[in-house]
Amino acid sequence: MQLAATSGPPPSLGSYLDGWLAHVAGRVRAKTWQGYECVIRLYAVPALGEVPLAEVSPLHLQRLYASLLSDRGRPLSGGTVLNLHLVLTQALSQAVRWGYLSSNPASGAQPPRPRRAELIAVDARLCERLLQATRGTRLECPVAIAIATGMRRGEILALRWSDLDEDRGIAQVRRSIQPTRSGLVYEDPKTRRSRRAVVLPGFLRPYLDRQREDQTRRRSEAGATWAENDLVIDRGDGSPLNPDTLSSGWAGFLRRAGLPHVRFHDLRHAHATLMLQQGVHPKIVSERLGHASIGITLDTYSHVLPAMQAEAAAAFDELFP
Repeated sequence: MQLAATSGPPPSLGSYLDGWLAHVAGRVRAKTWQGYECVIRLYAVPALGEVPLAEVSPLHLQRLYASLLSDRGRPLSGGTVLNLHLVLTQALSQAVRWGYLSSNPASGAQPPRPRRAELIAVDARLCERLLQATRGTRLECPVAIAIATGMRRGEILALRWSDLDEDRGIAQVRRSIQPTRSGLVYEDPKTRRSRRAVVLPGFLRPYLDRQREDQTRRRSEAGATWAENDLVIDRGDGSPLNPDTLSSGWAGFLRRAGLPHVRFHDLRHAHATLMLQQGVHPKIVSERLGHASIGITLDTYSHVLPAMQAEAAAAFDELFP
């Protein structure tokens, strides 16, 4: 749906945003669209929905951001307000292209700069404890895959046996599974570089073999009720596992086992950190993670770089003792 700038009276910001959401539906991932709709519905429309689109100014947006950050009842985090700003920037840029506005008012507003949360340190010793604790549980294989490959949660849960080569030495990341209001959906990987081939370490093969054996047993027991999806990780009956269910189950498992609170996503960070500490080139780590650029990898894992710098200096000294 595209609103025509020449039809009818000038729209309010709220009605324009409704049209913009309809326009981008199907052009972005379902979960991304739901994020757009959520921040618009909860924060933009209640405050500014009745303001005529042509009258929206940078000051309107700046005051909105300030009120959301200082709300005495439940102030929003800087990250949420920044996300709202980014969504409004996209929406109002489209309004410029459609001829509703001559310039984008969001360009003149300054969003907050949220502090990046520090990455939780998951070192090799903690990884060993996590692997030992999950041995023999349904969490064993997804945890091992996350640590060994750095794949995202949705990528692991969408991985099929047919995505692995015959020797189970390479995994083709072709899709991701995401929870939406209408149920689980398979989507393309997050970015173009997220569609990738990941070489699997030999360490992972026993975990995959045990998962295959367990799945074969469960399929035999389930008979006609088994949902055949060829998934490496399933819900127990062959059907896909909800990523949120995996995360909540993981958190509960850690509490019961008395282990440190580590998000499932932190296992992806652990893989990257361990590889960098082992001297693997950042470009290779970036490729394994499916980052859009090596810059994202270097920025995210900058805490590892000082140690690598020291090692580089020591290596140079060995050339000229």
